[in-house]
Amino acid sequence: MRWTVHSERPLYTDPWLDVRVADVELPDGHRFDHRLIRRPQGAGAVIRDGDRVLLLWRHRFITDTWGYEVPMGGVHEEEDPREAAAREAEEETGWRPRTLEPLLRVQPSSGLTDSEHHVFVTDDAEKVGEPTDAWESERIEWVPLVRVPSLIEQGLMVSATTVSALLYLRALAPE
Repeated sequence: MRWTVHSERPLYTDPWLDVRVADVELPDGHRFDHRLIRRPQGAGAVIRDGDRVLLLWRHRFITDTWGYEVPMGGVHEEEDPREAAAREAEEETGWRPRTLEPLLRVQPSSGLTDSEHHVFVTDDAEKVGEPTDAWESERIEWVPLVRVPSLIEQGLMVSATTVSALLYLRALAPE
């Protein structure tokens, strides 16, 4: 069933997010206000070396949790998502992807926000230095892909985009 949107108005807007209220109607005629967040696109990269992936170990203050994540960030205005993924990977890890292939696109919380994340994968990256955004993580670590389900089970990997990307990558792997 498709909802009808009668109007949408801003509640709060800044360069990072746009919080809005939409006047929506269900097919049965029930009408109510629904809060939503408009966000720019995000882009990230899975850097692979054989059966390992390069991950950030970081704290997220909003949820007060620690977890493994792929390097990821916002796509700047007029920037291609692939370019943004390469830039973010280098800034956050010090590794520069030479090539990036599309892995998947996800909308991690489509009931609340329109943010779409583009995730790319590479087996071809070079270490070019230390991260320029060292504040992004406590450490950077090569993690065997086979550990991903266990990390999820232990609550050590909770980012929806990271979980989706790495489980999808595992599903694509030959048996």
